[in-house]
Amino acid sequence: MMHEVSFPIGHLVYMLAALGVTAALDLIDGKFIYPNFKDEKRDSFLHGRFSQSFAWGAATSAYQIEGGWNDDGKGVHIWDTFTHQGGHVFMNQTGDIACDSYHKVTKDVEMLKRLGVTHYSFSISWTRILPQGTRHKPPNKAGLAYYHRLIDELIRANIEPVVTLFHYDMPQDLQDYLGGFQNSETVKLFVHYADLCFGEFGDKVKYWMTINEPYTYVMSGHRHGNMAPGFELTLQHCYENAHNILLAHALTWKHYHEKYRRRQRGFIGIASVAPWAEPATQKTADLEAANLYMQMTIGWFLHPLYYGDYPAEMRQYVASQTSVKLPEFTRQERDLLRGSCDFLGINHYKTVMAKRRESEKYDAFTGLHNVHLSFAEDWTVIDDQYTVVPWGIRKVLNWIHEEYGKPTIFVTKNGMPHTAEDPNINDGERIVYITAYLNEILKAQTYDSVNVKGYFVWSLMDNFAWTKGYSVKFGLHYVNFTDPARLRLPRESAKAYSKIIQDGGFPSQLKKKEEL
Repeated sequence: MMHEVSFPIGHLVYMLAALGVTAALDLIDGKFIYPNFKDEKRDSFLHGRFSQSFAWGAATSAYQIEGGWNDDGKGVHIWDTFTHQGGHVFMNQTGDIACDSYHKVTKDVEMLKRLGVTHYSFSISWTRILPQGTRHKPPNKAGLAYYHRLIDELIRANIEPVVTLFHYDMPQDLQDYLGGFQNSETVKLFVHYADLCFGEFGDKVKYWMTINEPYTYVMSGHRHGNMAPGFELTLQHCYENAHNILLAHALTWKHYHEKYRRRQRGFIGIASVAPWAEPATQKTADLEAANLYMQMTIGWFLHPLYYGDYPAEMRQYVASQTSVKLPEFTRQERDLLRGSCDFLGINHYKTVMAKRRESEKYDAFTGLHNVHLSFAEDWTVIDDQYTVVPWGIRKVLNWIHEEYGKPTIFVTKNGMPHTAEDPNINDGERIVYITAYLNEILKAQTYDSVNVKGYFVWSLMDNFAWTKGYSVKFGLHYVNFTDPARLRLPRESAKAYSKIIQDGGFPSQLKKKEEL
């Protein structure tokens, strides 16, 4: 059951909620942020600033905020269908209206301006600009106009747009008639859709992510059935679906490189799920179990993009199973995949403990027989999906840094939910969370030389949280979903994040005084 983050009265989290933002952040000076993490070497707070070019951002996605689900010629996608079927989402809630951002571009950009962010990450809804997802009918002019308006207002506000092409919302027609990414024809249609976006917006957008969390889309949507399209299919189906997703990304990168890069000078990346698996012990079996889990989540999609094939550990594991077979890339496909990522986005919400499962009992969630995942007793765990373990993000950044040859990394999503029914404007726990995670990113950059170039908090505002509907709140801004006007109010965490941005990180009080 989901629960809120809770600490004993008197700890820093409550002081942060009660004090003004400036005084609250000053309290951190010289202290450990979380009472259950006091390893002197690992957890001590680092004072310092990020580079001047560091991207300070906030993130959203189309279905979670836009609303206007059938306005102005938009077509139906799988999340429209999934929510309208009923029985899948908390209280049968839908994203039909959500935050109504389709009609509130100016309000959204005003929130971003007040935050002081330099970048805004959002996604384009495929069916808003190509209602059936195909190339056989002209683009929807109203949908194109909406994204042009959003991008233009961001640029006028000196905020750089970062655009994701696919955030789970497969056109329903492509799902029905082609089977979505299970069919290679959908790969060609995705490249056509991407070409339309590059041609329309590419002179104004320099950072593109092809697909958000393909692991989540494949496993939650096609294996476990708890996200759209709601299928419970075999792992073989998932491997084949993922195979085509990887080719869709690589072909899109190639298309942009050949047709648009010289003139538009943009960059193409992907956003990967990025949990950290901490070995339960330093025994070889547990170290191998943790690494296997990492390779079967992060490596599944990133290894091909950097090295042209699936991880050796994944190939070996799948080969040991009698019912499934990992697809093979041709030599041409391996060459296409290798190096097809200009930058890497990582979405980090969870740290787990991993150990070897002696019984080799099948784990339906991970798809692994011999890896057991758990949480340490002193970790804050929210609904088995999110953990408050700040040092996990530093460890996964280092793992990716070493595994993939020091790539350019953006933390494209990181945040924490709560379930308060009231606005809970004084969200001190989120202030502590953002501060702690950003400080670990600063350590990765400063101590470990990880090439991390930016941070995007999830999320700019409360939104439709997939099967949790509106029951969980991720926003720096509260949204009243019972109000037709969708009132937005800044939480204290919005003010705290804004102050961190203004400071460029965490300069010490002594340094601040010297600068005055």
